[in-house]
Amino acid sequence: MNMAEFLKPENWLMPASGPRYLQLRRRLDEAIVTGLLQPQTPLPSEREIASLTNLSRVTVRKAIAALADDGAVVQRHGSGSFVAARPPRVEQSLTQLTSFTEDMAQRGMDTKALWLERGLFLPSPEEITALGLAADVSVSRLARLRMADGRPMAIERASLPVDILPNPTLVEHSLYKALNDLGMPPVRAIQKITALNLDDRDADLLDVEPHTAGLKIERTSYLKDGRVVEFTRSIYRSDAYDFVAELRLSNSKDT
Repeated sequence: MNMAEFLKPENWLMPASGPRYLQLRRRLDEAIVTGLLQPQTPLPSEREIASLTNLSRVTVRKAIAALADDGAVVQRHGSGSFVAARPPRVEQSLTQLTSFTEDMAQRGMDTKALWLERGLFLPSPEEITALGLAADVSVSRLARLRMADGRPMAIERASLPVDILPNPTLVEHSLYKALNDLGMPPVRAIQKITALNLDDRDADLLDVEPHTAGLKIERTSYLKDGRVVEFTRSIYRSDAYDFVAELRLSNSKDT
């Protein structure tokens, strides 16, 4: 099927399926996902899409802008809109506590870290609260850009009490391996996932357009005795990750 046939409004446009620009956005995204529109190739022009769909150019422009916000297309001034070069997606479990290094190694991917910050610092109010610290003690802080097969995947910013990690330079690759070597392995964690649009700095590090959609994960990890061992804030490329959790129904007869 070619794009002209794919975009015929009778094939997908329905009055009860929401705003027209969102329906068009979904249709164009389907063309990208199915490979009808290949990575790094141009989208049809606004005028051409409007003609094929019988929609206004304002509606078409809003649909393409929504795709750009999601990172599915890249808009280049004076050149038009192009399908973004999407990396292979990685499925990461939300039910197992593993490190980035372990996750990528299981997939046969080579990992690399670019250190952004590593040392002892006065804690921020957020770190004081998350780690249960006094305001006048130092905190071990690690920030790095995580890469897999040469591609930037995530920005990881971890904070730990100094009596647990007195020397941050001990962490060379896996933080969890370093903690295990120190006899301080985390045994459980609580994670909170939030959608966000990447600011200019994080977008530049992750090699995507500013304001592209991303995922923020805050993780608080605990030792066996219940003490907080780690507070990590990670920013992930939303075009590279699918987070998967297995859910089980309770035994209640009402379910």
